[in-house]
Amino acid sequence: MWTAIAITAIVLLYIIAVYNGLVARRNQVREAWATIDTQLKRRYDLIPNLVETVRGSAQHERETLDAVITARNSAMTMSGPSKADAENRLTQTLKSLFAVAESYPDLKANQNFVELQREITDTEDKIQATRQFYNTVVMGLNTQIEQFPSNLIARMFGVLPEKMFEIADSERTAPQVKF
Repeated sequence: MWTAIAITAIVLLYIIAVYNGLVARRNQVREAWATIDTQLKRRYDLIPNLVETVRGSAQHERETLDAVITARNSAMTMSGPSKADAENRLTQTLKSLFAVAESYPDLKANQNFVELQREITDTEDKIQATRQFYNTVVMGLNTQIEQFPSNLIARMFGVLPEKMFEIADSERTAPQVKF
């Protein structure tokens, strides 16, 4: 009888420990996503100032400016897996905007533009680092969910795998540099 109670207690303690580990990993994923979201908000706040600065120097680049604003607004309203796709589109339009700026010497010399460009570059670096951290904690959670016997406990409590933050196929190709 004592053996059965001891075995039951050990199994119960194991289930509790695995479940608590899954909860901790899930919370790490949520915290990592919140960190990405904070950096994205910073980028959203900088973009209108950058666009206005470029608009003053590059009036006939309206299409590029509108594409950046549209991508920004789209990214701000998305959530879940579609958020990553919207963010990838925004990154692409920002690259286009910086490419346009290269054609305008006055703009490249504008201190506001230079500072905004530096801020956005810094923010992009932080976003990249937080995406990497997010993917690391998602991998840890997903691995634990898939491994036996924790997969049984994850299934029992409805703990589901999370989606990695992946780049778009268009970002996988190297940019062409021509002289």
